[in-house]
Amino acid sequence: MSVLNKPSGFFIAGTDTEVGKTLISGALIVKLKEAGLNTIGFKPVVAGTYLSPDGRLLNEDLETLRIASNIEPGSVELCPYILNTPAAPHLVAKAEGIDFKISVITQAFEQLSAKFDWVVVEGAGGLIVPLNEKEDLGGAAKAIGLPVILVVGIRLGCINHALLTYEALKIRHLPVAGWIANVLSEEMPLLQDNIQTLKDRINAPCLGTIPLLPKNLQKQANAPYSLGALQFAAEHIKLP
Repeated sequence: MSVLNKPSGFFIAGTDTEVGKTLISGALIVKLKEAGLNTIGFKPVVAGTYLSPDGRLLNEDLETLRIASNIEPGSVELCPYILNTPAAPHLVAKAEGIDFKISVITQAFEQLSAKFDWVVVEGAGGLIVPLNEKEDLGGAAKAIGLPVILVVGIRLGCINHALLTYEALKIRHLPVAGWIANVLSEEMPLLQDNIQTLKDRINAPCLGTIPLLPKNLQKQANAPYSLGALQFAAEHIKLP
């Protein structure tokens, strides 16, 4: 089936933090835009900002989504909850007296959906990251209602992390459009064997394996991914 017949977006879930959700979310936006679809990125919550040379507080993930979406800074709100401290979002929010609400997240998502054909929603951390005392990111994914693409950071322990997350997706009846292997180190022993094990055990298509980014495309501290890095990753992804 053509991607044009699919629902209008994807929710990008990760097996953990720092597994490549932002890189792959940006790459998927690039891929969808190349297919002629008016696509935007969205993130329910971010934690951690940096000061740009011109004095603005920015977030690396949101800037990557903005670059991929090809929108001007400040022209569209990509995230309803932006926290400055790089720590577990629910703990930062509690310390700052902020009460995360899934209803606020879904409302912000719906506002973007009304303006764009497709929305790529990047999760924060892993699937079960808490939002408040009762709700977690998986609940937000359920409320948003998009098919999930699971990002697996290929490193020691990835098989357990990936299969546990896949089980959680099934328990919550979240549709899985596929999964992507993101290689975090070429020095990992039995790299291809680990990926094959996941292919054998995850009952959803592998949509690609992203090699370790070349040195000239690797993300710098306090900076988003470059468009070149997103295009490199996009070349290794097939759309569901």
